[in-house]
Amino acid sequence: MSAGSVAVVVTQEIEVPSWDLYELSIPCTVFGKPQPDLADPWYELRLCSTGEGESVGGGPGDGVGMTLRTRHGLDELARADTVVVTSVPDSCVDEGEPLPRELITALRDAHDAGARMVSLCTGAFALAEAGLLDGRRATAHWMHTAQLAARYPKVRVDDAVLYVDDGSVLTSAGLTAGLDLCLHLVRRDLGPHVANQLARRMVVPAHRPGGQAQFIELPLPADDDKGLAPVMDWARERLDQPLTVEDLARRAAMSPRNLYRRFRAATGATPLQWLLDQRLRQAQSLLEATDLPVARVGELSGLGTANNFRHHFLKRIGVSPSGYRRAFPRT
Repeated sequence: MSAGSVAVVVTQEIEVPSWDLYELSIPCTVFGKPQPDLADPWYELRLCSTGEGESVGGGPGDGVGMTLRTRHGLDELARADTVVVTSVPDSCVDEGEPLPRELITALRDAHDAGARMVSLCTGAFALAEAGLLDGRRATAHWMHTAQLAARYPKVRVDDAVLYVDDGSVLTSAGLTAGLDLCLHLVRRDLGPHVANQLARRMVVPAHRPGGQAQFIELPLPADDDKGLAPVMDWARERLDQPLTVEDLARRAAMSPRNLYRRFRAATGATPLQWLLDQRLRQAQSLLEATDLPVARVGELSGLGTANNFRHHFLKRIGVSPSGYRRAFPRT
């Protein structure tokens, strides 16, 4: 087993808030600090950028100013075994501001040279722009996955996972999910024992259950059909009761077929899909805010038996109700 060399790309060419340094610190901590008792040699880390004196801190209103000077340029990417792309500037995500062409070219060259390509959070936008995610399953922070999917339709975006390992190209969700992915790389390269010991030293779990679906708020879709608002409110007040499409249609004074059509137009979901999402939102809220037994939460949310509750919750949220409660403990 060999650790190899890791080139971490500093993508920001403009001042950004210093909290974005968190994601940059993850690969530096995992791959940059020697662990001779676990593996010797450890990884060889290089920070690379489009120029010297990259400013990666001290954005407007931040109150913290700092400058990171990298020793290596983008030509190092093609010589690395692994290339890690950290978050790109918000302007590239939200406003579509183009990334430097030299960066995109360097990423393609590194991939063609056989480097393993890795992105943390919105670094996926750089890999996607380089065409390296075309036809692949990939992820990013759930707040940005819709933009990623819209801008790069050839990418199969999954917003429910912490990271995606597609062999030579790996992507992660935001923030701490980047640490999950970096530990996964150590596990792939040096084995589970080394990864587990490293996780212990960092005081983090070696593997977190579930995916980022457990952290996504189930959306309350915009209701452009104001005529449905009363029946929606009526249903939300009765989630602990059995409700059918016929019940909703009767309350709305329309036929089930018309109700179905109006729901699809207003919410993008069928009445029963919408109702299930409301029940799951209710269950999440009760699991977070109360100490009620899990079975009782299922009853109050209208999700039926404990087995039925667990089935729907696990399928939609990605973890069991008990696992979700442990992730969001009451203080």
